[in-house]
Amino acid sequence: MLDSIKRWIGGTRGKPDGRAVQAWALQRGLSAKRVRQDEGVVVEGPLNGNTWRMEWGVPQRTYLLDRELRMRMDLRLPASMQMLITSRALAEELEQAAYALFTQDMQTQIDSGMPEEMRWLAMFPKVQVAAMKPLRSRFSAVANAPGPLNAWLDPALIAKLDEASRGWLANDEPMVLMTLRGRLYLRFEALEPTAQMLDGALSLYEAAAKSALAATQAVSGQQQAWPTNSSTAWQSHLPSDFPE
Repeated sequence: MLDSIKRWIGGTRGKPDGRAVQAWALQRGLSAKRVRQDEGVVVEGPLNGNTWRMEWGVPQRTYLLDRELRMRMDLRLPASMQMLITSRALAEELEQAAYALFTQDMQTQIDSGMPEEMRWLAMFPKVQVAAMKPLRSRFSAVANAPGPLNAWLDPALIAKLDEASRGWLANDEPMVLMTLRGRLYLRFEALEPTAQMLDGALSLYEAAAKSALAATQAVSGQQQAWPTNSSTAWQSHLPSDFPE
């Protein structure tokens, strides 16, 4: 919570300047366009027959300040595959906020105003994942079933998370990586995107996508791995803020 307060005191940094994002996309042969009266940038690119979408601009989440970078792609994963990885400090902050709402019995705000990542951290039991042990001080992971989560956190994804925590996430920036309704999402605070940050985010996202698809295959024959009780009956807060 203290980090959020410090970021808030620091104030906003004026109108978004997406030139660095556009230049990065152009150098890599990706499509990029300014949107919403130049208040954001949208980049799209291919991955294994799918199209990922990157957006940079005004945050969609209250726990992110100034500027946010978010990515999404429809991988056609099982709809009940609900897995979440967050930076450790953010997980603790969201858990505290969720607990406060629950204990104050603010049911309306819980149902309509709480994003999925906060609900999942409050609802899903903590799963001991051996692969996460080296990263436990930097990241937190939960899911509605342990089997898919264990399969998702393969060596390639763990390596990318470790690399991110030593590079573009070295200052413990708020970060969320999750699967929801068949899609893969990444979002994190990005005040001034650099080529190194964008390359790192895309590299992490690609590793997460590949391991999520592999996890689907690995547990496809395990009926118990896919719970039927789903929290996605609640309102989603993950649609794009920019037009398609």
